[in-house]
Amino acid sequence: RVAAELSVELPPPREYAVGNVFLDQGEEGTKEGKRIFEQVMSSIPGLKLLCWRRVPVDSECLGKTAKDHEPTIEQVFIAAEGQLKDIKRFEAALFVLRKRAANLAAQQPGLPFYVCSLSPRVLNYKGMLTCPGLVRYFLDLQEDDFESHVALVHSRFSTNTFPAWRRAHPFRHICHNGEINTLKGNVNFARAREGLMSSELLGAELEQCFPLMEMDQTDSGIFDNFLEVLAISGRTLPEAVAMMMPPAWENSDQMDAKIRDYYKFQAALLEPWDGPALVCFTDGDGVGASLDRNGLRPCRYYVTKEKRIIISSECGVLKLPVESIVEKGRLSPGKMLWADFAKGTVSKDAELKHAFASPNPWGDWMKSESISMKTLLESKKVEPPTIPENLRAPLLRGFGYTQESLELLLMPMGKDGEEALGSMGNDTPLAC
Repeated sequence: RVAAELSVELPPPREYAVGNVFLDQGEEGTKEGKRIFEQVMSSIPGLKLLCWRRVPVDSECLGKTAKDHEPTIEQVFIAAEGQLKDIKRFEAALFVLRKRAANLAAQQPGLPFYVCSLSPRVLNYKGMLTCPGLVRYFLDLQEDDFESHVALVHSRFSTNTFPAWRRAHPFRHICHNGEINTLKGNVNFARAREGLMSSELLGAELEQCFPLMEMDQTDSGIFDNFLEVLAISGRTLPEAVAMMMPPAWENSDQMDAKIRDYYKFQAALLEPWDGPALVCFTDGDGVGASLDRNGLRPCRYYVTKEKRIIISSECGVLKLPVESIVEKGRLSPGKMLWADFAKGTVSKDAELKHAFASPNPWGDWMKSESISMKTLLESKKVEPPTIPENLRAPLLRGFGYTQESLELLLMPMGKDGEEALGSMGNDTPLAC
């Protein structure tokens, strides 16, 4: 209906994408943001601009801070041509477009530019809004013919950074309740691997997408950034989430050996993004939820006779007749579930993890390709290299060692053969 109002003929579903873009409040800034976007798009073969549309909103429901920073919200329609009619190639091209446009806009300090979503499957409406204010603000959501078979909704305060329109939930794939407490290490390791990354779909254009993570985002936003990198590389969205949020597999004697081998192999590629974290996620073709291995956030779900699945942190967010509920439960630490819309099925944790672990001989690969401490100890004795006295201090500094780490960590390890333990304070009662 909207396309007809704009005198635009849309291609078949999955052959066009819609994106919501936050732009500058001023007209000149809005034009510049759109110019940058169109400039990058024109350099990517197979992408055709259909039209822009100003998203209708009701700003009267905004609070003062939200209104002061309210962006202009434009909707862009893009068609796929040629090889990009393959949805995987189409989504890869849209990923490159979004990353390159954002990087180019960032070269102009003070120019607001953020793509909430750009996809043939998902459309993201969000902002600095209360839950009732979401529907009141976005007039599209009030239309009788506005329909969707999936909705991710999350309202929370920003706990790790200042609130902003771009930092509101949901993100492009996820809603996240909790914190990512390993964030700094995760980001450092991920950025260190950028130089080794390659992609059949993205090819040489991958380098133009660096940095892959938006460092001015929240922990949830950065988690979402890295998740879409794994998904665009060819993994399914549930498997990408399972890689980032593994269960406590190392000392589990109840886990299937194949699944343990799978996680042992993945641990060599990626460190866990540990919470507490409950993550709900969607790619438009399904919806799922995963609880990290700490299990410190609740996740409950209902499945109804009408084949609806309702997932939330609490029971009772939607009032349902008791007789309509065919199944209800909660996620345990390290567990996940996934509802596939095409198949009309809900897959539980064991089924999903078995599907991830079955295709490849992960255990055999680990035995043949990995080097363990035991292998080193049993190998032929080799004299360690000697380092000249005058190079020791510069090398230690170069690799980040401090006097404190030498005296409090390394010396006890060399002397006693075990890692030293410390405390943030001393609560020993005074003798007097």
